[in-house]
Amino acid sequence: MTLKVTTDEQAGWAVLCVSGEMDLLTSPVVRQHVHDSVAEGRRSIVLDLSEVLFCDSSGVGVLIATRRLIRSCQGRLRLILPARGAEDGSHVNRVLAALGVRRLFEVYPDVGSALDEEAAPLSA
Repeated sequence: MTLKVTTDEQAGWAVLCVSGEMDLLTSPVVRQHVHDSVAEGRRSIVLDLSEVLFCDSSGVGVLIATRRLIRSCQGRLRLILPARGAEDGSHVNRVLAALGVRRLFEVYPDVGSALDEEAAPLSA
């Protein structure tokens, strides 16, 4: 399966919608889109991972590197990982939780709540 990344601008946030599989071959595509957004001056980024079907350690590495990059430029990063319950929830959410890094990210159930400054992130 391939990976697709689309970029949009909403309410001052760069919204990157990722779909497919984040693995060793495809994760650099996500990294490049993030770097391109930051190079264009965007410091507030939403990564919508709700359509990511698979994520391996290289995908997690890209998410952690993205967090580090955004923090280094005093930006904001929010992830979209739908909370559909423990058994059928987001694959990425399960992987991040299993690796013990889920707590490093501000996670929201959808783009609308991620863009809402009043909305609280989901608990880890």
